[in-house]
Amino acid sequence: MKGKFLVAALAFSLSAIAAKAQVGVYFNPVVSRISNSADTGSFAFLGSGKTSNIFGGVDFGAYYDFYHLDKFDAGVDVRETVEHGNSANLSTFLVAPRITHHYERWSPYAEIAFGAGRTKSPLSTVHVTKLAVEGLVGADFRLNKHVDVRAIEIGYGTVGTISSATYDSSKSIPSAKMLNFSSGFIFHF
Repeated sequence: MKGKFLVAALAFSLSAIAAKAQVGVYFNPVVSRISNSADTGSFAFLGSGKTSNIFGGVDFGAYYDFYHLDKFDAGVDVRETVEHGNSANLSTFLVAPRITHHYERWSPYAEIAFGAGRTKSPLSTVHVTKLAVEGLVGADFRLNKHVDVRAIEIGYGTVGTISSATYDSSKSIPSAKMLNFSSGFIFHF
């Protein structure tokens, strides 16, 4: 997934240089509460019998605002999030349309992201990649021409995870629910 991110980020950067549009790059800490139906066995993503867990990691990506109005920008955001919790791993690669409203030095934004989530349970070495969907809202505060502070970003979504249902078709485990919080810096080019 990291290769996909790098290719997409490079493509956005090169096209932004040609068009003189705004590109933002970020690398921020993220904390998530992930919940799911109780699952047992070695493929249970949150651990055998657990229904929720706290994950932590990093969220990195780039956005490209290609459409500008007086107070609004529209563009696309490409991101990857890598998180760990209870020896389980979650890595999501998401692409989202993005809309931003500018009010003085504040820039609140909203996104609906689609992509893939790669998961590994604490007791298995098997990785599974499934659909991930997430809605994100946040607010950035402009410090200067090249740096913003991401005051807060909140995301809520679902991701298909590895589970006992992956290898036992008689079981049905729904997608996990994610509630994410992030903050940090954005660098503009």
